[in-house]
Amino acid sequence: MEIRRVGVLGAGLMGAGIAEVSARAGYETTVREVSDDLAARGRARIESSLEKAVERQKATAGERDAARGRLRTTTALGDLAESDIVIEAIVEDLDLKKKTYRELDALCKPAAIFCSNTSSLTITELSAATGRPDRFAGLHFFNPVPVMKLVEVVRTIATSPETLETVFAFAKSLGKEPIRAGDNSGFVVNRLLVPYLLDAVRALEEGVGTREDIDRGMELGCGHPMGPLRLLDFVGLDTTYAIAQIMFDEYREKRFAPPPLLKRMVLAGRYGRKSGRGFYDYGGAK
Repeated sequence: MEIRRVGVLGAGLMGAGIAEVSARAGYETTVREVSDDLAARGRARIESSLEKAVERQKATAGERDAARGRLRTTTALGDLAESDIVIEAIVEDLDLKKKTYRELDALCKPAAIFCSNTSSLTITELSAATGRPDRFAGLHFFNPVPVMKLVEVVRTIATSPETLETVFAFAKSLGKEPIRAGDNSGFVVNRLLVPYLLDAVRALEEGVGTREDIDRGMELGCGHPMGPLRLLDFVGLDTTYAIAQIMFDEYREKRFAPPPLLKRMVLAGRYGRKSGRGFYDYGGAK
């Protein structure tokens, strides 16, 4: 099917990024948030990103203005009813996601495709809340969405070949490089990345090296642009902790179990860059 109108659920960091790339790619895009305040914050986040794109010569002023014109924010779920594809990017709460999908299923046209940007929950479980499991897929973007090229396109046992190809082509139309992934918790990237990040925390716990030495070791020894502990601060320790818990519940393997140090840091409110402190302190001079 042809996709012309895009709906995005959630205007947080990921949702705003998805809405931005959608509007910039020429799609009429509606973003729904649960309050006027959150919707306004999401719009401001997109506006700021568009301005930076112009400053960095990644977009022209005309392209910025055209994207703005194609973008709409709302608090009414019904405003997504005419969307050809709806991409959900709300909090990683299974019950909340399923409740939202049930409501959306009753509002949207039968041909509409539903996609989830979840990074850890299984797509099959989410699709079971709807009457359209054949038109349901995973569409997992990476942060920051306007910059990162990768998108994981996830197919369940019920996703139709037509839906998979439509979603794959849609991802390409956004300027992304999609890969196909099976419907396993963590898909491809997090299945490999999360145990690596958790092992870095364990190495710090066990005194294998200092935080600086662990990070420099992976940057200089393996060519990684960012060490694992600094990457954890960037992703968010609370986010990683939640993902690890979901994956451990799914696989029951030790490599997915959150280390005690990670749990204690989350309980202490040390989430990383967004809270000002994680494995590193971001409260002072650069």
